[in-house]
Amino acid sequence: MEFKGTLLVVEDIEKAKVFYRDVLDQKVTIDLGDHVALENGLALQANYAQVVGQPMNTVYGANNFQIYFEVQDIVKYVNRIKEDGSIHFVHDVRAYPWGQQAFRICDTDKNVIEIAEDMNVVIKRYLDKGLSVEEVSEKTMYPVEYIKTIM
Repeated sequence: MEFKGTLLVVEDIEKAKVFYRDVLDQKVTIDLGDHVALENGLALQANYAQVVGQPMNTVYGANNFQIYFEVQDIVKYVNRIKEDGSIHFVHDVRAYPWGQQAFRICDTDKNVIEIAEDMNVVIKRYLDKGLSVEEVSEKTMYPVEYIKTIM
């Protein structure tokens, strides 16, 4: 068996499509109306009960999962999203003990989206500060062998 992707059940396919395309920079690869496939294996589906052929108890904003994206420049990205003014922030940018910065927002159906800086950016920042490969490994929890490939 091979995993092929994640499908999000959405209430309004047009609003969801605009959010994922314009806010999260995801490319629409297939648009079939109620079903939209995005790059990286993510898909959006409206009228899900009709697809499965039975009533479904869809709970929007259940907060029982999140979708995760990484960016190269988190400050630039968070500022761009804040300029929009309509996007709900779960929390602003925060730094985690391993050095990565991240923030969380909600999509149009109240699904939690984490946007974090690429861990390679974090590793390079530590290396640029003069930390040894071993120190970077300890801080980030990434293997020494991986860190050496980024140098």
